[in-house]
Formats: sequence, structure tokens, C-alpha cells
Amino acid sequence: MNAMVGTVSSSTQDTSNFDNDSRIASEIKQLLNSGKHQEARSRFENIIAIHQNRITRIAYYYLRDPSEVDEVVQDTFFKAFIHLPTFQDNLYFSLWLSRIAVNGCLDRLKAQSRRRRWVVPTNDHIDELIRREPASAPSAEQTFLANERRDELLAAVEQLPERQRSIVILNQFEEYSTKDVSNMLNIAESTVRVHLFRAIRSLRTLIRNVQPSSKDKAAV
Repeated sequence: MNAMVGTVSSSTQDTSNFDNDSRIASEIKQLLNSGKHQEARSRFENIIAIHQNRITRIAYYYLRDPSEVDEVVQDTFFKAFIHLPTFQDNLYFSLWLSRIAVNGCLDRLKAQSRRRRWVVPTNDHIDELIRREPASAPSAEQTFLANERRDELLAAVEQLPERQRSIVILNQFEEYSTKDVSNMLNIAESTVRVHLFRAIRSLRTLIRNVQPSSKDKAAV
């Protein structure tokens, strides 16, 4: 995950992977159009294997509820397979799939808001998916502090407006470029940059407000 330093991420997803994903998606679409549904389903399993962890991370950043995350991941791949005949071959499949996942997460958040049910459980398997492998083995204290900081950051991200939250998750957590994010969310890249700047500024304030005072630290 990129540091929240107020700069726009310049990293982009590997183009060759995108091209390969789009090629596989086009092949599956041809199988579906030819009526070879069983062969298409078997081929689609390759798509699931490639993208499942990434879609799970995206869903977790939004929902943080293992049961909700599992359902969104399943719905994402189900909808992708059903709507694959509408996929445009000149697009990047990964961005198209991510857009389906983001929309699914936002729909569930709206439903949660209507039900006034905000649950933030933990799950070891899903927690593991959102951690980046460290360069060297951290100490127990470092691990505890890293987890604590991650939880504080995710809690702060939850308080952002919907569009800012999506941009932070996709750009800062999943490391999509601002151009890719603009394509996924159907907004101008300049708008993405403005919202990202405002979101990072808000996150700094939110995280600063939850930091313990020096007196609290001394009392620990």
C-alpha cells in the first residue's frame, strides 16, 4: 500500500497482464457465442484464479465483513460471466471486472445504511489477503503496531465520502493509476486527482484525531 503522502500514484498495472486477461475474456466470449457453455465455464475458472485475491482485497477495504465480502466476490464473478458477451474487446478486462466489484460493494453499503447495520468483524484469511509481504520478518511489536495502524487507516477511510473512498481504495491501496481509476469510475482524471488530494487531506486529519496524546502514551 502506498504511503499517504499527498502525491498521486504513478504505478500502473502490468499491461501484458491486462492484454492476456482481455484475450482470455474474448476467447470465453467466443465460446459462449458458439454455444460451448461448459468449455466457457471451465475457461472462466482461469479468470477467477487470477483475480480472486485482488477482488477480495477490494471488497474487504469497502465492507470489512467476511460474509459480505464472500458474497460480493461470488456476485462479481457471476455477473462478469453473465455479462461477458457485452465486454468490449478493446477494453482492459481487469478494469471492467474491478468496476463490477466496486459497484457491488457500494450497493451493499447502501443496503447496510438503510438497515442501520454496521458490523466490523475480523477474519484471519481475509486479513492475510490485504497484507503485503514484508521484506524481512517483523518483530511481534512491529506486527502489532502495523495492524493497529492499518485498522486506524481503514476506519478513517470508511468515514470518507463515497467517491473519495473509492478513489483511495483503488489508487492508494490497489495501486491503480489515476487514469485507470477514472476509467473504472467513469469520471475525468482531473476529478480523480482533486478527490484524491481532498481525501488524503481528510485522512490526515481523521488519523491525527485518533492518535493517543503524549499523556496517554506515557500512561501505557
